[in-house]
Amino acid sequence: MKSITGVLMTNIMKKSILYFILIPTFLISCKDTAVAEKPIDASVPVTLTTIDTSGIASYIDLNATATYLVKNTIKANATGYLNSVNVAVNDFVPNGKELFSIKTREAKVLGNTINKIDPTLNFGGAIRVRSNTNGIVTMVNVQQGDYVQDGDALVTINDAKSFAVLLSLPYELKKYISVGQQLTVTLPDATTRTATVQKFSPTVDAASQTQNVVLKINGKQDIPENLIVKVRINKSSNSKTISLPKSAVLSDETETDFWIMKMINADTAIKIPIKKGIQTEDKIEILSPVLTLNDKILLTGNYGVADTIKVKVIKTAL
Repeated sequence: MKSITGVLMTNIMKKSILYFILIPTFLISCKDTAVAEKPIDASVPVTLTTIDTSGIASYIDLNATATYLVKNTIKANATGYLNSVNVAVNDFVPNGKELFSIKTREAKVLGNTINKIDPTLNFGGAIRVRSNTNGIVTMVNVQQGDYVQDGDALVTINDAKSFAVLLSLPYELKKYISVGQQLTVTLPDATTRTATVQKFSPTVDAASQTQNVVLKINGKQDIPENLIVKVRINKSSNSKTISLPKSAVLSDETETDFWIMKMINADTAIKIPIKKGIQTEDKIEILSPVLTLNDKILLTGNYGVADTIKVKVIKTAL
């Protein structure tokens, strides 16, 4: 009886130990089954864009300087003392305005005496010096009472009619500009003016190989002298064309082959070789193939991918 009890106890203990071993194994097996690997999502996150049909233009902005091409120097027409000075720097003077009067030494010394003898001679009268142009006074070299000699420079006047924007044009760009052409001039405060190409300088600067071009501002000339402005020169343009953002166009290392990644369905994009035309800072003209407004082109997520890829659209750019 004691032997039978011992055997039963031994069997019960063996079963208990077996249960303790099997239960953790079963739980671990269940856990491994629950944490089975999920399939990896190989889709590339991308943003899309569409074609632009608003036209494209290639241009270059060059610096130019506002200046007066003609600066008149008014000189004394007699030797004597300045009896009056009727002008100051920054004055606008019309043609014919009296600027100075000069009284000769003889008139100053003998004028009163001779006039007493014969008043009709008017010997002591001052000699008038007048402006010979419309313009702005930039320099006055004398003051009232100074003694001047015939030919001395008295004042400098910028001829208002000679105001122009002087553009130093690289000679290789001359083919894009012609006399009479209208160009856009942008001032530092972001305002713009329209200017007409008036003439080309007959010489080229030996060092910089640039040619001066004279531009006349249309309308009111309220630009100060020596102001540096920007002149826009259109190199080429096309008002009826198809273009894409620059980041949508890819190329090889030598930039000889170009392509885009085009969506063919909701989650697949393929490589499409293209031929490009005009290129600006932010757009590239697409000459071929012919794209439509319904075509969706990868804008981001398109770099370094295979010829055919699975994609996940995050956003469509406007």
